[in-house]
Amino acid sequence: MPRAGLDAGSVTAAGAALADEVGFDRLSMGLLAERLGVKAPSLYKHVTGQADLSHRIAVLAMTEIADTIGEATRGRAGRDALVAGANAMRTYALKHPGRYTAGNVARPNGAEDPLHPAVDRLLASWTAMLRGYRLDPDQEIHVLRLLRSILHGFAILEATGGFRIGIDVDDSFTWMVRFIDQGLRTTTP
Repeated sequence: MPRAGLDAGSVTAAGAALADEVGFDRLSMGLLAERLGVKAPSLYKHVTGQADLSHRIAVLAMTEIADTIGEATRGRAGRDALVAGANAMRTYALKHPGRYTAGNVARPNGAEDPLHPAVDRLLASWTAMLRGYRLDPDQEIHVLRLLRSILHGFAILEATGGFRIGIDVDDSFTWMVRFIDQGLRTTTP
């Protein structure tokens, strides 16, 4: 009999919070069971194991990032949308480092995997954010990859203390987003 109050969703949420706290690489079923006040075998009534838990956290993360960016950019266009979306992604990555990592390392497990719609939702948020730039459809995937690479790299370096020079990191981020905006405006037909 599953413990009252625990289900796949609550176990996933607790795992995501724990991953943010201790790091995705240190998350384990034993540590999560201890956090939830149960024995590790009782978690297997809700998730099939560590890989399943990690994958569920990834789906949660992709959905949350998509919603965060979507909310931040709603009603905005062009540079305003880019700034809001970039800041939303950076904030999410810094606030939720464990689940952010889970989302970036996960790979779909077949056609019916819930990771597919979660990733599609994230791409739709980014695409909507870029709509004001009226990009050539042939360039859109390149721009999406560019943004992900730049913003992901910045967030990871910031989260791991990679910026050690005494210049304000927020100033660097603002400069970087302004630079991206200028580049996007020059590619607009």
